[in-house]
Amino acid sequence: MRSRSIVVAGAALALLVAGCSSDSKDSGAKTSTTTAKAAARELNILVSNDDGYSADGIDALVQALRALPDVQVTVSAPADNKSGTGSATTPGALTATQATTKSGYPATAVKGYPADSVNYALQHVVKQKPDVVLTGVNEGANLGPVTTLSGTVGAAKAGAAAGIPALASSAGGVSPLDYAGGAKLVVDWVKAHRSQLLAHTATVGVVNLNIPTCSAGKLRGVEQEPLSPQPSITAAIEGSADCTSTATSFTGDVDAFRAGFATVTQLTPALETVTTSTTWPAG
Repeated sequence: MRSRSIVVAGAALALLVAGCSSDSKDSGAKTSTTTAKAAARELNILVSNDDGYSADGIDALVQALRALPDVQVTVSAPADNKSGTGSATTPGALTATQATTKSGYPATAVKGYPADSVNYALQHVVKQKPDVVLTGVNEGANLGPVTTLSGTVGAAKAGAAAGIPALASSAGGVSPLDYAGGAKLVVDWVKAHRSQLLAHTATVGVVNLNIPTCSAGKLRGVEQEPLSPQPSITAAIEGSADCTSTATSFTGDVDAFRAGFATVTQLTPALETVTTSTTWPAG
């Protein structure tokens, strides 16, 4: 299976040199720009999943994130497919090897579960605590009761358990799945919450995002919904999204997803639904 959240010195310098000669202005402008660049801090992002480091979805997410300015992307994911393993962890010491994603980006392939890959990275790979953990884009939706069984959500939960805001993204519907569209929505969220992530004021929990691949029509938007209390796991994951639907009222994420909306649910680190808004994508 594949569910928010400075450059004062540069500005002052720009004002200081405003009354100088044209040559001084040019020099001051360059100095101000240099100071601003020096003051900008990279957003440290840890990326994982449950489909494995070589999967198409994680590759699409990494490539989309790398297009952002001032980011450091670290990939640590299972060495092979560990879908449906939830928050399971491996007792004892973990081992890992160096690998690359499909597009050739460096990755750490952990011989363990998705949560293991996040924990391993926090202990052995990253030099400083990441600002955010992003997992996916998963192959298959993680909606309703499926959410707690998802390794992609489990990896995000491991990040939240370590005090790091996390977002789990999953694509579902007809094949081929829209990994690029899913990655774009994740990037939108990162852009909107970047300042909070850098300031470490973003909500520590798991944002569960599911993106439908439409058989007809196009994505209708993003709908914030609680997890559907479906009694049947099969009922939550079967069927494709009808992006031509006109439905606007839903009982939870499953119904909204099936009606052509990407669904987003804010969860606690223990994966309980938070009823307050996730402020998607702005806030």
